[in-house]
Amino acid sequence: MGSPSMASLLCSFCLLFLLPEFAFCKTRHYTFNIVSQNMTRLCTTKSIVSVNGRFPGPRLVAREGDQVLVKVVNHVSHNITLHWHGVRQLRSGWFDGPAYITQCPIQTGQTYTYNFTITGQRGTLFWHAHISWLRATLHGPLIILPRRNESYPFEKPYKEVTVIFGEWWNVDPEAVINQALQTGAGPNVSDAYTINGFPGPLYNCSSKDTFRLKVKPGKTYMLRLINAAMNDELFFSIADHTVTVVGSDAVYVKPFTTDMILMTPGQTKNVLLKTKPFFPNATFFMMARPYFTGQGTFDNSTVAGILEYSNPHNHSSVNKLLLLKPILPPINATAIVANYTSRFRSLATAEFPANVPQTVDKHFFFTVGLGSSPCPGNMTCQGPNGTKFASSVNNVSFNLPSTAMLQAHFFGQSNGVYTTDFPTKPPFPFNYTGSSPPNNTAVSNGTKAVVLPFNSSVELVMQDTTILGAESHPLHLHGFNFFVVGEGFGNFDLKKDPGKFNLVDPMERNTVGIPSGGWVAIRFLADNPGVWLMHCHFDVHTSWGLRMAWIVLDGPHPNQKLPPPPPDLPKC
Repeated sequence: MGSPSMASLLCSFCLLFLLPEFAFCKTRHYTFNIVSQNMTRLCTTKSIVSVNGRFPGPRLVAREGDQVLVKVVNHVSHNITLHWHGVRQLRSGWFDGPAYITQCPIQTGQTYTYNFTITGQRGTLFWHAHISWLRATLHGPLIILPRRNESYPFEKPYKEVTVIFGEWWNVDPEAVINQALQTGAGPNVSDAYTINGFPGPLYNCSSKDTFRLKVKPGKTYMLRLINAAMNDELFFSIADHTVTVVGSDAVYVKPFTTDMILMTPGQTKNVLLKTKPFFPNATFFMMARPYFTGQGTFDNSTVAGILEYSNPHNHSSVNKLLLLKPILPPINATAIVANYTSRFRSLATAEFPANVPQTVDKHFFFTVGLGSSPCPGNMTCQGPNGTKFASSVNNVSFNLPSTAMLQAHFFGQSNGVYTTDFPTKPPFPFNYTGSSPPNNTAVSNGTKAVVLPFNSSVELVMQDTTILGAESHPLHLHGFNFFVVGEGFGNFDLKKDPGKFNLVDPMERNTVGIPSGGWVAIRFLADNPGVWLMHCHFDVHTSWGLRMAWIVLDGPHPNQKLPPPPPDLPKC
């Protein structure tokens, strides 16, 4: 095991010293066996890679302040890593999980124990594989409860229900992305979206594979919503019902009521559903379908579950009840998305402050988008005009190294692994959201990082580009939460837009959607030493290189330094 964090040490001795803030913390032990499991969906039986034979995988539950130990045993032929999406990993970067960034993969027959402490977070996150496309089936909920004797800052729900959106593939997702990378073309899409692993009745041969949520009249339910889909943002709605959003990405928000939820891959929401005070003469579809503005193929289908009321006084068949459907926005409803995302605000209270940096030490401007790279010789490519699809940040398409970057950084052996010359602004300025991009936008390849001094405050503006069409990009930052201080459409204006930034109660997140044809500005404090990946949470874009790494240096004090690696850290 690696060196424990201060929180872990305090937790270990909390009963001895009776410290009030750690008096109820504990260590949570889990064992995740990575196995192959036969599963049938859409009348197709196939072998999937799973944790403990389940899809979605098992629920991991902890309280704020708890130490979590997850022993992962790899019984399959694939190399494996797991990422605890949104967990801050304060001084525990060895356990963050992205392959070749913080660790080498867990090889067949090997074991690795992830060891981290939940610090200052409460709400809903999730875990998933972080190598190739294995997270298609390797994912599950990560529930963080408040400390014991602490309550939610909203009405206590009658019951809590986890709703995780995913995808089902009749073929091996690994074969899909491998073929796309070989040909340079866009990959095939999944065969269905799923709710808690079930495609629902709108797909052929799937009426029995439907998630049903049974509720009682006059109760408040908290739905923990997770978008674990591979490549699609999703609209979600429940017919004839509204929900109140109270949390996002394990952060409480100023509550607001809505009849529609949008979630990018990697985002989570906690919403309160108040059921009708009487037994209705109907059942209700819960439906999700994609929000999509880009080019190429995508899954235009709809997944449905059923919300039904329990009536102990009426035993008539549920099938005789009227079945109501919600009205979801159009697939390319960018204006509706912008209005929805603008409603998110931090609580910004004394108990749950919004500690957004008021001054900035480091300013960065990153262009993000889909482009192309030349076709290698002796190869026929099926991308745009005979090229290969490539995604990039500031025109750099990230190459994964063959040695984990964190290990190379810690031992001062970065030579030949990565360089620290990632461009802090676009090398070729142009009209990023114009209709006619210039010809010099072919991307370069490299393994490049940005180095940040410990405790430096960072402002990053991420600008969508329309080289191959405007598209929303869900960007996820490992190791940190950040504050979304501004967003807009068109090109970011350095003279006008910063004056409109919200520095009072901006939303705190770990994953944000860069608006299609627009920009988003975030701020964060680089208070967590290590190597931290930032990437698009569309897995196809990540595979094409839309990722980069931040290196945060150690601070001067012992509790500001990254501990040595654990002895069971996998080797490449």
